[in-house]
Amino acid sequence: MILTTRIFLLFFILNPFVLLPLLFFKSIYAFPHKIPSLNPHYRDPLILSDPNNEVSKSTISQDFKTYFYTQTIDHFNYGPQSYATFQQRYVVDSKHWGGAKSSSPIFAYLGAEAPLDGDLQYIGFLKDHAPSFKALSVYIEHRFYGKSKPYGSMNKAMNDSTTRGYFNSAQAIADYAEVLLHVKEKFSAHKSPIIVIGGSYGGMLASWFRLKYPHIALGALASSSPILYFDNITPQNGYYSIVTKDYKEVSENCYQTIRDSWSIIDKIASNPKGLSILSQRFKTCAPLTSSNELKDYLETMYTVAAQYNTPPNYPVTMVCKGIDEAPKNSDILGRIFGGIISYRGNKKCIDTKANNNPSETSVGWRWQTCSELVIPIGIGENDTMFPAAPFNLNEYINGCKDLFGVPPRPHWVTTYYGGHDIKLVLRRFGSNIIFSNGLRDPYSSGGVLEDISESLLAVSTINGSHCLDIQSAAKTDPEWLIMQRNVEVKIIEGWLSKYYADLNAKK
Repeated sequence: MILTTRIFLLFFILNPFVLLPLLFFKSIYAFPHKIPSLNPHYRDPLILSDPNNEVSKSTISQDFKTYFYTQTIDHFNYGPQSYATFQQRYVVDSKHWGGAKSSSPIFAYLGAEAPLDGDLQYIGFLKDHAPSFKALSVYIEHRFYGKSKPYGSMNKAMNDSTTRGYFNSAQAIADYAEVLLHVKEKFSAHKSPIIVIGGSYGGMLASWFRLKYPHIALGALASSSPILYFDNITPQNGYYSIVTKDYKEVSENCYQTIRDSWSIIDKIASNPKGLSILSQRFKTCAPLTSSNELKDYLETMYTVAAQYNTPPNYPVTMVCKGIDEAPKNSDILGRIFGGIISYRGNKKCIDTKANNNPSETSVGWRWQTCSELVIPIGIGENDTMFPAAPFNLNEYINGCKDLFGVPPRPHWVTTYYGGHDIKLVLRRFGSNIIFSNGLRDPYSSGGVLEDISESLLAVSTINGSHCLDIQSAAKTDPEWLIMQRNVEVKIIEGWLSKYYADLNAKK
């Protein structure tokens, strides 16, 4: 078993982070379970470790206008503390909007577990399709992230147990409901239908929003949203099984080399000077303190490459190319190092701690997965290319209690939103949701991959990766990705046609 810091490893940072107490961070990174990133896009943590490397303002559209909405901290209680407020950021692009009189639609992007800035740069579905729909585009930041933090500080918000309790998905989608009604009022868009769009965790929120607020959203596009990865609906090893499959399909030799490497790393590390040898072999920036540090770095690299295996470079292919094309006399560790160089580039040294830079995002996601979003991802015995690391709920609960003083509620997501027997339940209840997935995305194992009804539709691609369909279109996009987006657009057009027909029938 890899005794790694099995916690969500930050894959995306935009702004200088707000540091919480050092001891709090140390305890977070000692947590014994990792839930891989649910961000809809990825940037290399080696680049992101530089706090001065923010998203360039020049890469964000000049058509965006930022607003702040005075948001209620607690939508579901009426005690005095529930009426406290915070400023929630949302961004509007009205360049292509047809105007209120035309009842043109509103495309609303629901932010997830990161500042909104990156979404404005990388999520292109709204901007790419707003002209043809004459849509008003709205992007809303998730509470407790970016510039939408109570007290204006993640430190203060997370260290106040009462305030921290308001940090959950139900409160977040209630925020979105309030903001969207406010936007309709602000722009006199009373008859404009709303299509909510989200990716990964944000895709979960989009699908749940449509189910909970059908009077506000006409439909939802939920990209790469593993809404079935809760409460043991999906096998624990689903995520790592697809990672393994991705590598094995590219190269049997690559897959086998990775599979064989773990025991060799442990064997070398068990020798008196083993860690020094490994540090030299992998050119680490600092001496390794344990074999787990190296193995965790490699595991993260392999999973990130698989989850964000995007064209035209295809990171999994890059890793395997380095492994397969290593010099003929290379041993297994030499081939593994070749994979790192092929993917990361020939750096002066390998920073095995790059993924562990603490940030408000990693702290926030730790809380979310320690309260309600308990995603039981584990690794079985000999069923993937990784060492066995089964998910142990009791250990997980105890770890969360040690961190936050309260246990997680592993059954709450399926209680509040559903998930079990989803076909039977939603066939007669839900409508107008697109569940899109790329089947090379490890999280697709927890996604909806079959149509549930005529309007609850699964749109998937064999070669797709995480949230690729909602990212900005590029000239290098393969035909299958273009077709996937076209199918989604056609479905949305159908929803809008029916809405406008109903609207006209009322006149």
